[in-house]
Amino acid sequence: MQAFNPKEFIEKQVVEIRKLIGSEKALIAVSGGVDSVTSAVLTYRAIGDNLLCVILDDAFMRENEPQHVADLVSKPPVKLPIKILDVRERFLKALKGLQDAEEKRKRFRETFYRVLGETAQKEGCKILVQGTIKADIEETTGGVKTQHNVLEQMGINTIRRYGFKVVEPLASLYKEQVRMVARHLEVPSEISERQPFPGPGLSVRVVEEINVDKLDSEKKATDIVEETFSRHKPSQYFAAVLDNKTVSHTRTMHIQENTARLLNVPVRNAAVKVFKAKATGIKSGKRLYGEIAAIKVQTAKGGIYNPSISSLVSLQAKITKENPSFTRILYTVKESSQEQPYVVALRAIQTSDFLTAKVTEIPWSTLNETADKILDACGNVSAVYYDVTPKPPATVEME
Repeated sequence: MQAFNPKEFIEKQVVEIRKLIGSEKALIAVSGGVDSVTSAVLTYRAIGDNLLCVILDDAFMRENEPQHVADLVSKPPVKLPIKILDVRERFLKALKGLQDAEEKRKRFRETFYRVLGETAQKEGCKILVQGTIKADIEETTGGVKTQHNVLEQMGINTIRRYGFKVVEPLASLYKEQVRMVARHLEVPSEISERQPFPGPGLSVRVVEEINVDKLDSEKKATDIVEETFSRHKPSQYFAAVLDNKTVSHTRTMHIQENTARLLNVPVRNAAVKVFKAKATGIKSGKRLYGEIAAIKVQTAKGGIYNPSISSLVSLQAKITKENPSFTRILYTVKESSQEQPYVVALRAIQTSDFLTAKVTEIPWSTLNETADKILDACGNVSAVYYDVTPKPPATVEME
C-alpha cells in the first residue's frame, strides 16, 4: 500500500475545497483539536477571508480553554480569523435532566447545529466546514455511538434542517494522517499532537445527569489528570465523573472470587461494587450500554493493593468474558475517608486509529499522585479508580 503523502493530500484538497465552496462564504467551529484546526487551516488556504472561524463556548470545554485556543490559532503561522460565541447557558439548559448517553449526544448535536445554523444565517454563510474524520463516520454508521459531527452519512439533510451544506476535508483520513497534515501545515505542536477531545466535550465525561457541581469536579479532575498522565504519553487520557450510587448484583461474589484467584489474594481482601450508572461499550461490533464494576483489593495492613496493570487487564478480560453485561471494569486507586456523592474514573489508552485501544500501563506512583490531587481538589469525590478496560469491550469514552 502506498504511503500517505500529506503534501500531495493538501494540494489536492485545497483544489477540491475551492471547487466545492466556490465564491460562497463558509463557517467552521474550531474546538482547538487537531481535526477542526487542520480543516480550518486547509479551508482558509483555499478560500481566504470567505471563511469565518468561531469557537462555541458551550460550557463543556476545559477550564479557560476557549480564550486559550483563540489566542493560539490567531497567531502566526496559523493566523486564523476567529471569534468566541458564549452559548454556555443554552447548552446547559438543553442537556438538563438527561441521563442516557445517546440522548445527551443527540441533544448536544441538535443544539450545536442550531447555534451554527443561526450563526451561518446571520453571517451569510451557506457552507459549514467540519473536521469529521474516517473513524467518526465508521463508529456512527456502525451503531457504536453517535459522533455529533456525522450528519449526511446518517441521512440528515443539512440544507433543509439547518440551512447549510457540509464540506468535510478530512473525511477520508484517520487521526494519525490528520496529524501528518497538520504538521505539514505548520499547525502548532500543542494542537497537532494534542490528544483527542470529544465533540460534545466534557458532557460525555460527566456520566448520566449533568449538574454544575458535578461538571466543576470534572473540570478540576481533567486539569489534574492531563498534567500528571502526560509524562507517560498515552494516545488519550482523561477523567470521567459519575454518581456514587451502587446496585446489588447477582454476579458480585463470582467476580470477587475471580479477583482473589487471579491476583492471588484472600477472598476476604477483595471487594466488588456495581454502579447504578451504565457505560457505553462494544460487543460484536455494536453498541452496548453495559454495567460498570469497581474492584478493590486491600493489603493485610489495610492499604490498596497495587498489582501490575497488565494483571488487572487480564482480570478484566476474564470478568467481561464470563459476564457479558459488563462493559467497564474499574480498579480502586484511592478512597476518601468519608462517603461523597461522586467518584472519578481515570482513563489512559494507546491506539493508532481509535477503533481499537489498549490500556496504558500508568505507573502506580502516578496513579496515586493523581488520585491524591483529585481527592484534595474535589471535596465531593468519594473515590478515584483506574479504568482497566481496552476497546473493545469498552469504547474510549465512557459515554
